[in-house]
Amino acid sequence: MIPSGNNAARLFARWDSPTEAEFLDKMNDAAKDLGMADSTYTDPSGLKKSTISTPADQLKLAQAVMENDVFRQIVDMPEVDIEGVDIKIYNNNSLLLNPGVNGIKTGSTTPAGGCLLWSANTVVDGKTHRIYGVVMGQQAGTGGSYDSLTLSLTNGIKLIQDAQKAVTSATVVKKGDVVGYVDDGFGRSTPVVATRNLKAVGWSGLEVELSVTDSGKAISHTAAEGTEVGMVTVGSGAGKVSAPVALQGDLTEPALGDKLTRVG
Repeated sequence: MIPSGNNAARLFARWDSPTEAEFLDKMNDAAKDLGMADSTYTDPSGLKKSTISTPADQLKLAQAVMENDVFRQIVDMPEVDIEGVDIKIYNNNSLLLNPGVNGIKTGSTTPAGGCLLWSANTVVDGKTHRIYGVVMGQQAGTGGSYDSLTLSLTNGIKLIQDAQKAVTSATVVKKGDVVGYVDDGFGRSTPVVATRNLKAVGWSGLEVELSVTDSGKAISHTAAEGTEVGMVTVGSGAGKVSAPVALQGDLTEPALGDKLTRVG
């Protein structure tokens, strides 16, 4: 994981599974579980041209593997001393020497060009946030895969630094904003409002997903103004933020006439 080791990948496959084919089945099953619908692994190391993926799939993989504490430590190492090895081992990802960069993996072949899956931290409102990105298919035009790898690093650090600067925060839901309604089933609805400001982290122009749920709790037929009846959530994954929602007005029992009309 520090310098690429295709032989180590094959060795790991033989250690984990009776055959390389069975190991590949595990790899592809894991990719499917992560929602990597456009990825196919045909060898343990990714060296074969028939092993394919997309930037979107690699970002899904990045978010999953960086949940592992040991993995995060390994991919953040610019160099390592290994007992029994006389020379220092240097990471091919030289971008780790830049502020905030902490992973993840380089790769290059003549068909694929230079590739980089990266992770970097940025600080927004005093809090550290991790951002992920990927650079793929960088062709230096020299015929050398190392030159293409260098190009991916050159373009990668530009992308990282721009992303670090671009990430900011904004209030997407304000206290008192109507975010939904409680329907009494008789044609009347009571607005529900956010009980506090909801600030999300992202970049200018980002469209975020907003959802309102009852938090798994049944809502009474009658409730006073200000009663919390659910949650509003913005975003997804590690970046999602939530706030309680409350009734903007009293929720009252439908009138007898309404009930009779509904029955009829």
